[in-house]
Amino acid sequence: MPLDETKGFVTEALNADAAPLDIVDAVSAGLETVGARYEAGEYFLMELTLAGSTAAGIMDLIKPLFDEADIPLKGKVVFGTVAGDLHYIGKDVVIAMLRSQRFDVIDLGVDVSVETFVSAVKEEKPDVLALSGLLTIVKEEMKQVVDTLRTEGLRETVKVMIGGRAVSQQFADEIGADAFGATAVEGVTLCSSWVEGD
Repeated sequence: MPLDETKGFVTEALNADAAPLDIVDAVSAGLETVGARYEAGEYFLMELTLAGSTAAGIMDLIKPLFDEADIPLKGKVVFGTVAGDLHYIGKDVVIAMLRSQRFDVIDLGVDVSVETFVSAVKEEKPDVLALSGLLTIVKEEMKQVVDTLRTEGLRETVKVMIGGRAVSQQFADEIGADAFGATAVEGVTLCSSWVEGD
């Protein structure tokens, strides 16, 4: 279904007094279903990308209503693909899912330098720093981010999650990151557990 048509349905639902949080819950459930089917091999990258962009469009439509109603956000995440890597699809899907769970997400984009990540942690004071990467060259960049956070005295102020095909929980342990998000759903679950204190 085209995004404009989807937004039209959402607008109609809101005009009929549907609660914004109910719409967010529906978006989140839909993303979880798409993610599970992608992991099972039933859906492909095109469906995953379409779901992520549709969810992002819906969240853009609903966000002003949260601002007006002063609905509290669950937490803040700074997210980016590390320097040397231009892949964004996985990152964007996780961001859409995080936003559907009422996280404030600062998207730094792709090919993000160590200095930019560290500056964002200083300025934004996020609960979680998420580092994404698909290529093997990202490993050294991720390590440098964690090392620099430690050197700057910031490591204990933020949870660090890494994700992407090139990395693993073992690598997360090696560089001193808090966790590896193997899937989009797992990444969101990790962020939620950290901010909720589970």
